[in-house]
Amino acid sequence: MPDTATLPQGLVAAVRPLDPGAPWIPAWRALGAGSAIRNPFYEAGYALAGREAFGAGVRLLIVADRPPDAPGARFHAAWPFRVSRRRWGLPLPVLMGWTHGYGPFGAPLLDGADPAGALAALLASPRALGLPSRLLLPNAPADGLLPDLLVAQRATHATYWPHARGLLDLGVHAPEARAGYLSHLSGQRRRKLRRAQARLEAEGAVAFEMLDAPADLDRALTEHVALEAAGWKGRAGTSLGQRPAEVAFLRAALADLGTEGGVRIARLRRADRTLASLILPVTGSEAWVLKIAHDETEPEAAPGIQLVHRLTEAVVSGTWAIDRIDSCAPPDFALSSLFWTERRRIAHLLVAAERDPLFPLACALECAREHVARMRLVGRRLTSRSARSAPAAPASAPGRDP
Repeated sequence: MPDTATLPQGLVAAVRPLDPGAPWIPAWRALGAGSAIRNPFYEAGYALAGREAFGAGVRLLIVADRPPDAPGARFHAAWPFRVSRRRWGLPLPVLMGWTHGYGPFGAPLLDGADPAGALAALLASPRALGLPSRLLLPNAPADGLLPDLLVAQRATHATYWPHARGLLDLGVHAPEARAGYLSHLSGQRRRKLRRAQARLEAEGAVAFEMLDAPADLDRALTEHVALEAAGWKGRAGTSLGQRPAEVAFLRAALADLGTEGGVRIARLRRADRTLASLILPVTGSEAWVLKIAHDETEPEAAPGIQLVHRLTEAVVSGTWAIDRIDSCAPPDFALSSLFWTERRRIAHLLVAAERDPLFPLACALECAREHVARMRLVGRRLTSRSARSAPAAPASAPGRDP
């Protein structure tokens, strides 16, 4: 199987390992910054930071104007993937877009100047490189540019696990209406927020901070890890502090993104104590919620809710020049849907990169897989509710859609 091949469009397709020392890393960074659909989780700095913790078997599918190792190469598309040979219990291989617990968005990086040409070349690449012609893009946008391009190119595709997640999007509101963004909150909700704020500030003033300096980010991450470890995740043995490889990944990601202003940590502090902390990668005018932690010793003060409220106010007032925040949350996650009225439609997209007589079989198998997974999810939720009704049972982590 070749690792480089010429495409009919005159471009070059290549597959390369996630190598931080590769000469083409600057070209990958440039593509990420100019991608038609920004995806911080597939951009170079973040992806390379995650290779040790989550990148076993992951390679990068590249479309460029010349072999990527050649001087001056310009990337037109990039997509990190694994080959899954038995996803459906049969020898029916599929290229799986890279996903993990800290990678909740699966849109490939496409040249902003010609996204249609970039996607066409990306879909032509598997055949040229001797790879399977079926692609599964997990947690991809279910509407907007990507599915529109697939339709325009007549690429056969199917949608699974469709859902919507909370989104703050000021761009859909007229400028004069932005100041009233939070007016949908009921009077009762506003009273609850005021009471919670009063409880939070009973022992002293609480400051809202937005950190972006690399040294500040590193210290704030250490406090974020400690805050999470002190809560139910620490008691259940699932906190970040008990997963050193993930802490190392986050530290590396924040160090890389912080040098370019590509990440913030928002937090609430009372004196020298962090009450709530939120890690936010940033791409242009959009932020993405990566991780939240809050002090669980003051549940009636709801510091996590207070932090999201203060963050929303900062964006609405223009204090932070951001137009959108993607919650990256499971469907109907209460914390994001409480304040943010917009939704981003997400789905797993199964795509035939070329004519594939077995594609209907793959679709049927993926549909069956989704049905079984949903039934298991319902079972886990019922079990979780039963566990919550029994005081002696330990708290269980919330489930995630597969």
